[in-house]
Amino acid sequence: MNKTIARGADASADSAVSAVTTIIIHCLVFLLPFLTLIANAGVGLCSFGFLLAAIWSHRRGLPAFRRHLNDIRGVLTAFGAACVFAGLSALLYDDIHLRQFEKPVRMLLAVSACIAVLVYRPSRKALWWGLIGGAVVGACVAGYQRWGLGIERPGGSINAITFGDIVLVMGLMCLAAVLDFRGRQRIWPALGVIAGLIGMVATGTRGGWVAIVLAALLFLKYGHFLRGKFAKASASLVALLMAGAFFVPQTGMSERMEQGVNDVQTYFNGGSAFTNVGVRLELWKGAVMLAERHPWTPSGQERIKAELAQLVDAGVLQPFVLEAEHFHNDALQALVYGGVVGLLCWFATLLLPFLFFLRMLRSHESAPAGLVAAALAGLLLVLSYFSFGLTEVIFYSVRSTMFYVLMLFVLMGLCLAAKEGSHG
Repeated sequence: MNKTIARGADASADSAVSAVTTIIIHCLVFLLPFLTLIANAGVGLCSFGFLLAAIWSHRRGLPAFRRHLNDIRGVLTAFGAACVFAGLSALLYDDIHLRQFEKPVRMLLAVSACIAVLVYRPSRKALWWGLIGGAVVGACVAGYQRWGLGIERPGGSINAITFGDIVLVMGLMCLAAVLDFRGRQRIWPALGVIAGLIGMVATGTRGGWVAIVLAALLFLKYGHFLRGKFAKASASLVALLMAGAFFVPQTGMSERMEQGVNDVQTYFNGGSAFTNVGVRLELWKGAVMLAERHPWTPSGQERIKAELAQLVDAGVLQPFVLEAEHFHNDALQALVYGGVVGLLCWFATLLLPFLFFLRMLRSHESAPAGLVAAALAGLLLVLSYFSFGLTEVIFYSVRSTMFYVLMLFVLMGLCLAAKEGSHG
């Protein structure tokens, strides 16, 4: 009798703990996008929370992980290869510090977010509301700084370009969230879309335009998943708003586009390279030269700076390249610092997640809206980060990097959970 009572008490306690942990996971899923732009420790807190949750629930998490191993093997291989490469580079080359191994390790450990989602099955609405709230708060911060305080390139507490890129990708992912809302509630993800666009415009970033074009092409290809007039109208709203914003002088968009064209013409006509676009072109030129020197071996910061200084002394590059923190292009950054192998490792962390989400869509044409919404959001995330990396090193910042990988694994977990639900 006493044993029966004890077992019942233990079961009740376990149930209570599981309920509390489920609430915590919901909070983490919501807070990941909501806190990214407004709290310096937001992404780190969520990363640590997901890791603790995965460790706490390892008895249930490991079987779930093994059950979906075939689905996520490619993505895990990509992040695992990047981690191993970084570790070997730090051990084998004296000019590469071991601290550069930290970021790849944290990226690989972010798989804990996928495990936690598979175990506790949080509602997708937690993520969608976090994205909506994050985009709205980000737009308010950037808008107030731009048009209230008169700051030309606002970005909260981070770089203006990074701020604009993240708030935009939040808004774009809200397009996919429309599928999980019904009736008049769909106005909320639409608000997130608008907020993301406003936030990008306020920061003045131009790289987001490429993400918008790629998002439009994605929806042209997979627009049939947007069942319902409201969902399709939300996708069309993006193009309409951006076209309208281009002709409003207060946004500064047309001015910055014209400035960009002039910078390119000035650079190639032999004029001053010390312009926003000219600096990038000069850095890209230098990156190609450095990559040709050592295409197969990784390099550290000191070696790269020394080689750039040599090119400047030889009159090949302008002196201002020595003041830049990075090369303003993710692919060139990976190639210069990691060689061809480093470039392939970086590209794999984009390509293999993209293929995972694409496979989710193509393999489940009659899948529930939840799986489609999470997969579309994942595709938008990966495409956006790829486009941001064309003119910026979006993976340079730990905050933007961890936002990408945590969001990636959360969306993967939601896709797999929805897949199981559709088969159950």
